[in-house]
Amino acid sequence: MAASRRITFLTDYGLADGFVAACHGVLATIAPAVPVVDVSHLVPPGDVRRGALVLAQTLPWFPAGSVHIAVVDPGVGTARRPIVVRAGEHLLVGPDNGLLMWAARDLGGVDEVREITNGALTLGQVSRTFHGRDVFAPVAAHLALGTPAAEVGPAVPDPIRLPEPVPGEILTVDHFGNVQLAHTIAEFGAAAALRIEVGDRAYAIPLRGTFGDVPSGELVGYEDSAGLLAISVNGGDAARLLGVRAGDRIHVSPSC
Repeated sequence: MAASRRITFLTDYGLADGFVAACHGVLATIAPAVPVVDVSHLVPPGDVRRGALVLAQTLPWFPAGSVHIAVVDPGVGTARRPIVVRAGEHLLVGPDNGLLMWAARDLGGVDEVREITNGALTLGQVSRTFHGRDVFAPVAAHLALGTPAAEVGPAVPDPIRLPEPVPGEILTVDHFGNVQLAHTIAEFGAAAALRIEVGDRAYAIPLRGTFGDVPSGELVGYEDSAGLLAISVNGGDAARLLGVRAGDRIHVSPSC
């Protein structure tokens, strides 16, 4: 393994406070030459599922040898375990609440999971409410400098895993209001359009290649950059038009 790696960083800390900067300070102190890429710090507070989806759809684009810190941690300071997950040449650092596991799967599969118990790799005094700064950032920095994952602590045979998405579930709504569904285009065969049922409302939505393949203001279904079915409005906000949000379930079928 390389002597130094790249670090990525995702949280639900937001940008109004100094939490992200404090973690960056720890990383810069321990591993000043290791580059850090901020994935996002605007995950909705406590939304582990949203954080897991962002990680799974983003981390596979990073090179082997990267270390990934993720902190969406409503159980911080409780009995939940701090862990390191090894997926091939990638290492993921964060809470044992399911946040890391979809990304690890998409990085090639989980090779090992370790509970962080080695106090030599964390800060001297650990706040019960700020493990991002005191546990996850220093551990990630040491891993980036070449510390083997086996040195963080004992193996974890039973890491927490999130329930898998179900058909019709809205996985994410992005900044533009695009609605990503737990479906692929291939599930609908040669259909040229879909019927979307949202409560007592129904929409016939054409399947096209991109937003501009329909007139401005119209709905369109397409395969998004993650290979999933998405619904958009050309020049508009599909989530607002449909009145949906992440976690909702709708019925999707080929349009007759």
